[in-house]
Amino acid sequence: MKIQLALDRMSMEEAIEMARSVEASIDWIEVGTSLIKEFGANSIKEMKNHFPDKKIVADMKTMDNAAYEMDLCFQSGADVATVMGAASDVTIQKCLEKACEHKGQVMIDLLNVSDTRLEQLRIYRQAIFCEHVSKDSQENSGHAMINMRNHAGAMRAAAGGITLSSLPVMVRKGLDVIIIGSAITKAKDPAEAARLFKETVNGKKGVKEV
Repeated sequence: MKIQLALDRMSMEEAIEMARSVEASIDWIEVGTSLIKEFGANSIKEMKNHFPDKKIVADMKTMDNAAYEMDLCFQSGADVATVMGAASDVTIQKCLEKACEHKGQVMIDLLNVSDTRLEQLRIYRQAIFCEHVSKDSQENSGHAMINMRNHAGAMRAAAGGITLSSLPVMVRKGLDVIIIGSAITKAKDPAEAARLFKETVNGKKGVKEV
């Protein structure tokens, strides 16, 4: 299982510093939607320049204009870019074509995707399927409940309010990528928090929340 660090709602300097402080315990670095919106595609380029050996995920949440947005992401150094599962099939197909052209990957964000729509998406087995509890839902309810559905052999990821206490359940589900944001970035000691996440993923229980 890979640990993807989600970086959002901070300056680029803070994002780079945060990634550097936990670099030893994470595998993928996500340039969050808020960073891309505030700082543009240069945020992707900066992250790749600082961490050339890490897989960089551009959380574009593409809904339309797929060819342009995917070119923008991959040409800026992204290894993975996200598209919403609620987007049209032609948009998702174009994202996958562009990813193939750039030797990258596409992550399909399943936020608010119905079981019926998921059935239609299962043809895209080359994509990473990400079950996602939104930030607004987390803040409204105070907790996250991730519904892990069958993804027909595709790579599986999960995002949304995951903590050290909920991580063992995710590990047992056999996910390929676990996406962690605030549980690391807002911890008193982000490096220690990331280390405990890594230990749990590797089969050694974290002993405390940080």
